[in-house]
Amino acid sequence: MKVQVRVMPKAGILDPQGKAIAGALARLGFEGVGDVRAGKVFRLDVAETDPAKAKEAAARMAGTLLANPVIEDYEVEVVP
Repeated sequence: MKVQVRVMPKAGILDPQGKAIAGALARLGFEGVGDVRAGKVFRLDVAETDPAKAKEAAARMAGTLLANPVIEDYEVEVVP
């Protein structure tokens, strides 16, 4: 079963990569872009047939390795 984990900096945490992207977009002429937050997406194929168990396993992986829970939030979803 495939699961997806999205990791983003928590609100209030400095995001230098997002700030650099926002600046580059403005320099390239893309107007009206406000705050940019840069994150990571992980797609995992887990050996689980129950969607709830697959999501739970991915959440444990995210909390243990894929995200830094001190400065990052994550969302887990089962991918069809």
